[in-house]
Amino acid sequence: MTEQTATEPAPRRRSFLMLLPLVVFLGLAALFWSRLGNGDPSRIPSALIGRPAPNTPLPALLELAKDGTAVPGLDPAALKGKVSIVNVWASWCVPCHDEAPLLVDLGRDKRFQIIGINYKDGADNARRFLGRYGNPYDVVGVDGNGRAGIEWGVYGVPETFVVGREGTIVYKLVGPITAQNIDAVLKPEIEKALKAGS
Repeated sequence: MTEQTATEPAPRRRSFLMLLPLVVFLGLAALFWSRLGNGDPSRIPSALIGRPAPNTPLPALLELAKDGTAVPGLDPAALKGKVSIVNVWASWCVPCHDEAPLLVDLGRDKRFQIIGINYKDGADNARRFLGRYGNPYDVVGVDGNGRAGIEWGVYGVPETFVVGREGTIVYKLVGPITAQNIDAVLKPEIEKALKAGS
């Protein structure tokens, strides 16, 4: 009888120890899910806010014109002296199709320039995309290998940056420009940048 009571707790303890890693894993998974799943991706902080825009010269998208003039590639000097909206986009990006008409509307405001970084895209596809929706960009730099995207800290396409007159990044929008965030978030950030250097 004493032998039997001594052996009874051991199997219970062993099954608890076998379940412990599963319980820990499920607890950590629930924690990560609650932290990541409920977050707004557009609120992901950027280490570049308040810092100079990356010095990333990019070639022009060949055969692209706006108002009869060839659209230049990205010269980092273009980011100084005028407020710039830098939009990272691609023709293969589904949300980019949704935000394109909003960017075209935004491009009618001549107080700032809109710069496009065409991310890992084919030139023909990019030109077709702009032919379909209209070209809001004053400058289009081609980031064929994604190197500029890394330097700009791009999490995914599309992303939009507001760059002040001094060439400093003042705001970053992760994800597409939407009818909700353009008036509530993006335009107020642009207005702040316009007032800051005037």
